[in-house]
Amino acid sequence: MLQVHAVPETEKKIIETPTLSQDLSVLMKVRLNFFVLVTAFFGYLLARKGHSMEWVTLFHTLIGTAAAAFGSAAFNQLMEIDLDLLMKRTADRPLPARRMSPMTAFAVGWMLSAVGIIHLAVMVNAQAAYLTAATVAIYVFIYTPMKRMSSMNTLVGAIPGAIPPVIGWVGGGGGMLAPESWFLFGILFFWQLPHFVAINWLCRAEYEEAGYKMWSNGDLSGKKSGILCAMFSLVLAVFSMLPGVWGFTSVLWLIGGPIFGLAIMALSFRFIMDGERKSCRVLFFSTLIYLPVALSLLLIAWRR
Repeated sequence: MLQVHAVPETEKKIIETPTLSQDLSVLMKVRLNFFVLVTAFFGYLLARKGHSMEWVTLFHTLIGTAAAAFGSAAFNQLMEIDLDLLMKRTADRPLPARRMSPMTAFAVGWMLSAVGIIHLAVMVNAQAAYLTAATVAIYVFIYTPMKRMSSMNTLVGAIPGAIPPVIGWVGGGGGMLAPESWFLFGILFFWQLPHFVAINWLCRAEYEEAGYKMWSNGDLSGKKSGILCAMFSLVLAVFSMLPGVWGFTSVLWLIGGPIFGLAIMALSFRFIMDGERKSCRVLFFSTLIYLPVALSLLLIAWRR
């Protein structure tokens, strides 16, 4: 079905209404949750390094993790309809645009979350299911409402974002409380902080207008946000050295891991100095590049 807007005769454009499949993709944040699956996949590969791959178990780990991630995204949007309506970049999502009913979104969120957790419990193991249930609970019931109340929501939101590689790790047979598990959680936790601070600064006007409490609110110069990014990336660099102390990576990661974190810190200082959107965008994209590059190096350097 086509929706035609009234515009001058010489500038008429036909805008296509999103299909149901496109709206479901937005509701489940499929593109964003791709990173969840990537980190879970790497966690599984690290757990199986030195052992034969169990591809069927990997498949079930990713299916369960994906379903739960998609379901929690639907719940998140269901709880933020009024705020999404106030921001240009989210106003056309299916719920605020009224192309989908809240009951439909609730059914999608409930079904996918439940199926994902149960699937992991039955087809993988109980540890993976417990971690996934905790991820959904923290994301939906703590992080989402906290965004309206405290800027500390970024720290809380980094917790469910750091659990997927641990889900992959335990799905591949790794211990949930092993040092490797804590390292995988930590590297994702500290990586998210400069990543999300950069996003917050770039979108701060919309966040402020919608009523979100973010660290970058009111930071017109960018200095506060840049300092936070520099601080968190330094912590990331220092934390990256721990596997060398614990002995489960080679010297390749001991050198490369901290260098990647320090590179983000250097870009943070550049943003502090000029406060330009271009510098912040470069900083943001550097965090996107960091994840697959760092995880790939970690896989090469990993020892079991």
